[in-house]
Amino acid sequence: MVALDLGTRRIGVAVSDPTGTLASPYQVLDRSGDPAADHAAIANIVAEMGAELVVVGLPLSLNGTEGPAAQQARAEAELLVAALPVPIELHDERLTTVAADRSMQRSGKGGRARRKVVDQAAATVLLQSWLDRGRGSAE
Repeated sequence: MVALDLGTRRIGVAVSDPTGTLASPYQVLDRSGDPAADHAAIANIVAEMGAELVVVGLPLSLNGTEGPAAQQARAEAELLVAALPVPIELHDERLTTVAADRSMQRSGKGGRARRKVVDQAAATVLLQSWLDRGRGSAE
């Protein structure tokens, strides 16, 4: 499985182990300004990892409603359906970036270093949350 944290400047990418038990950070893709190129880069990762599913973070509001960020993520996920040969599932990502940032702070990463990898850490938190809900399966 591959998980995506779709930021406006970067896309955080995480992957699961073959058993669908453990999520790991994979990389951060800097947005190119060309959505088709960004989606092609994601398709390359999906192919490289042999993923059978992509989990996309849906940044719901704290009360569970969809604000502008969630609507943008949903719209991009719909575009990814055409670009990827595997199913896409949206998953609530409320507070994943906050949790990832706090975890990195506790591990001693400085602010500048955190900003460079927080998106992939958020994707990892997102994917682990999805896996822990028992919805993950072996790839």
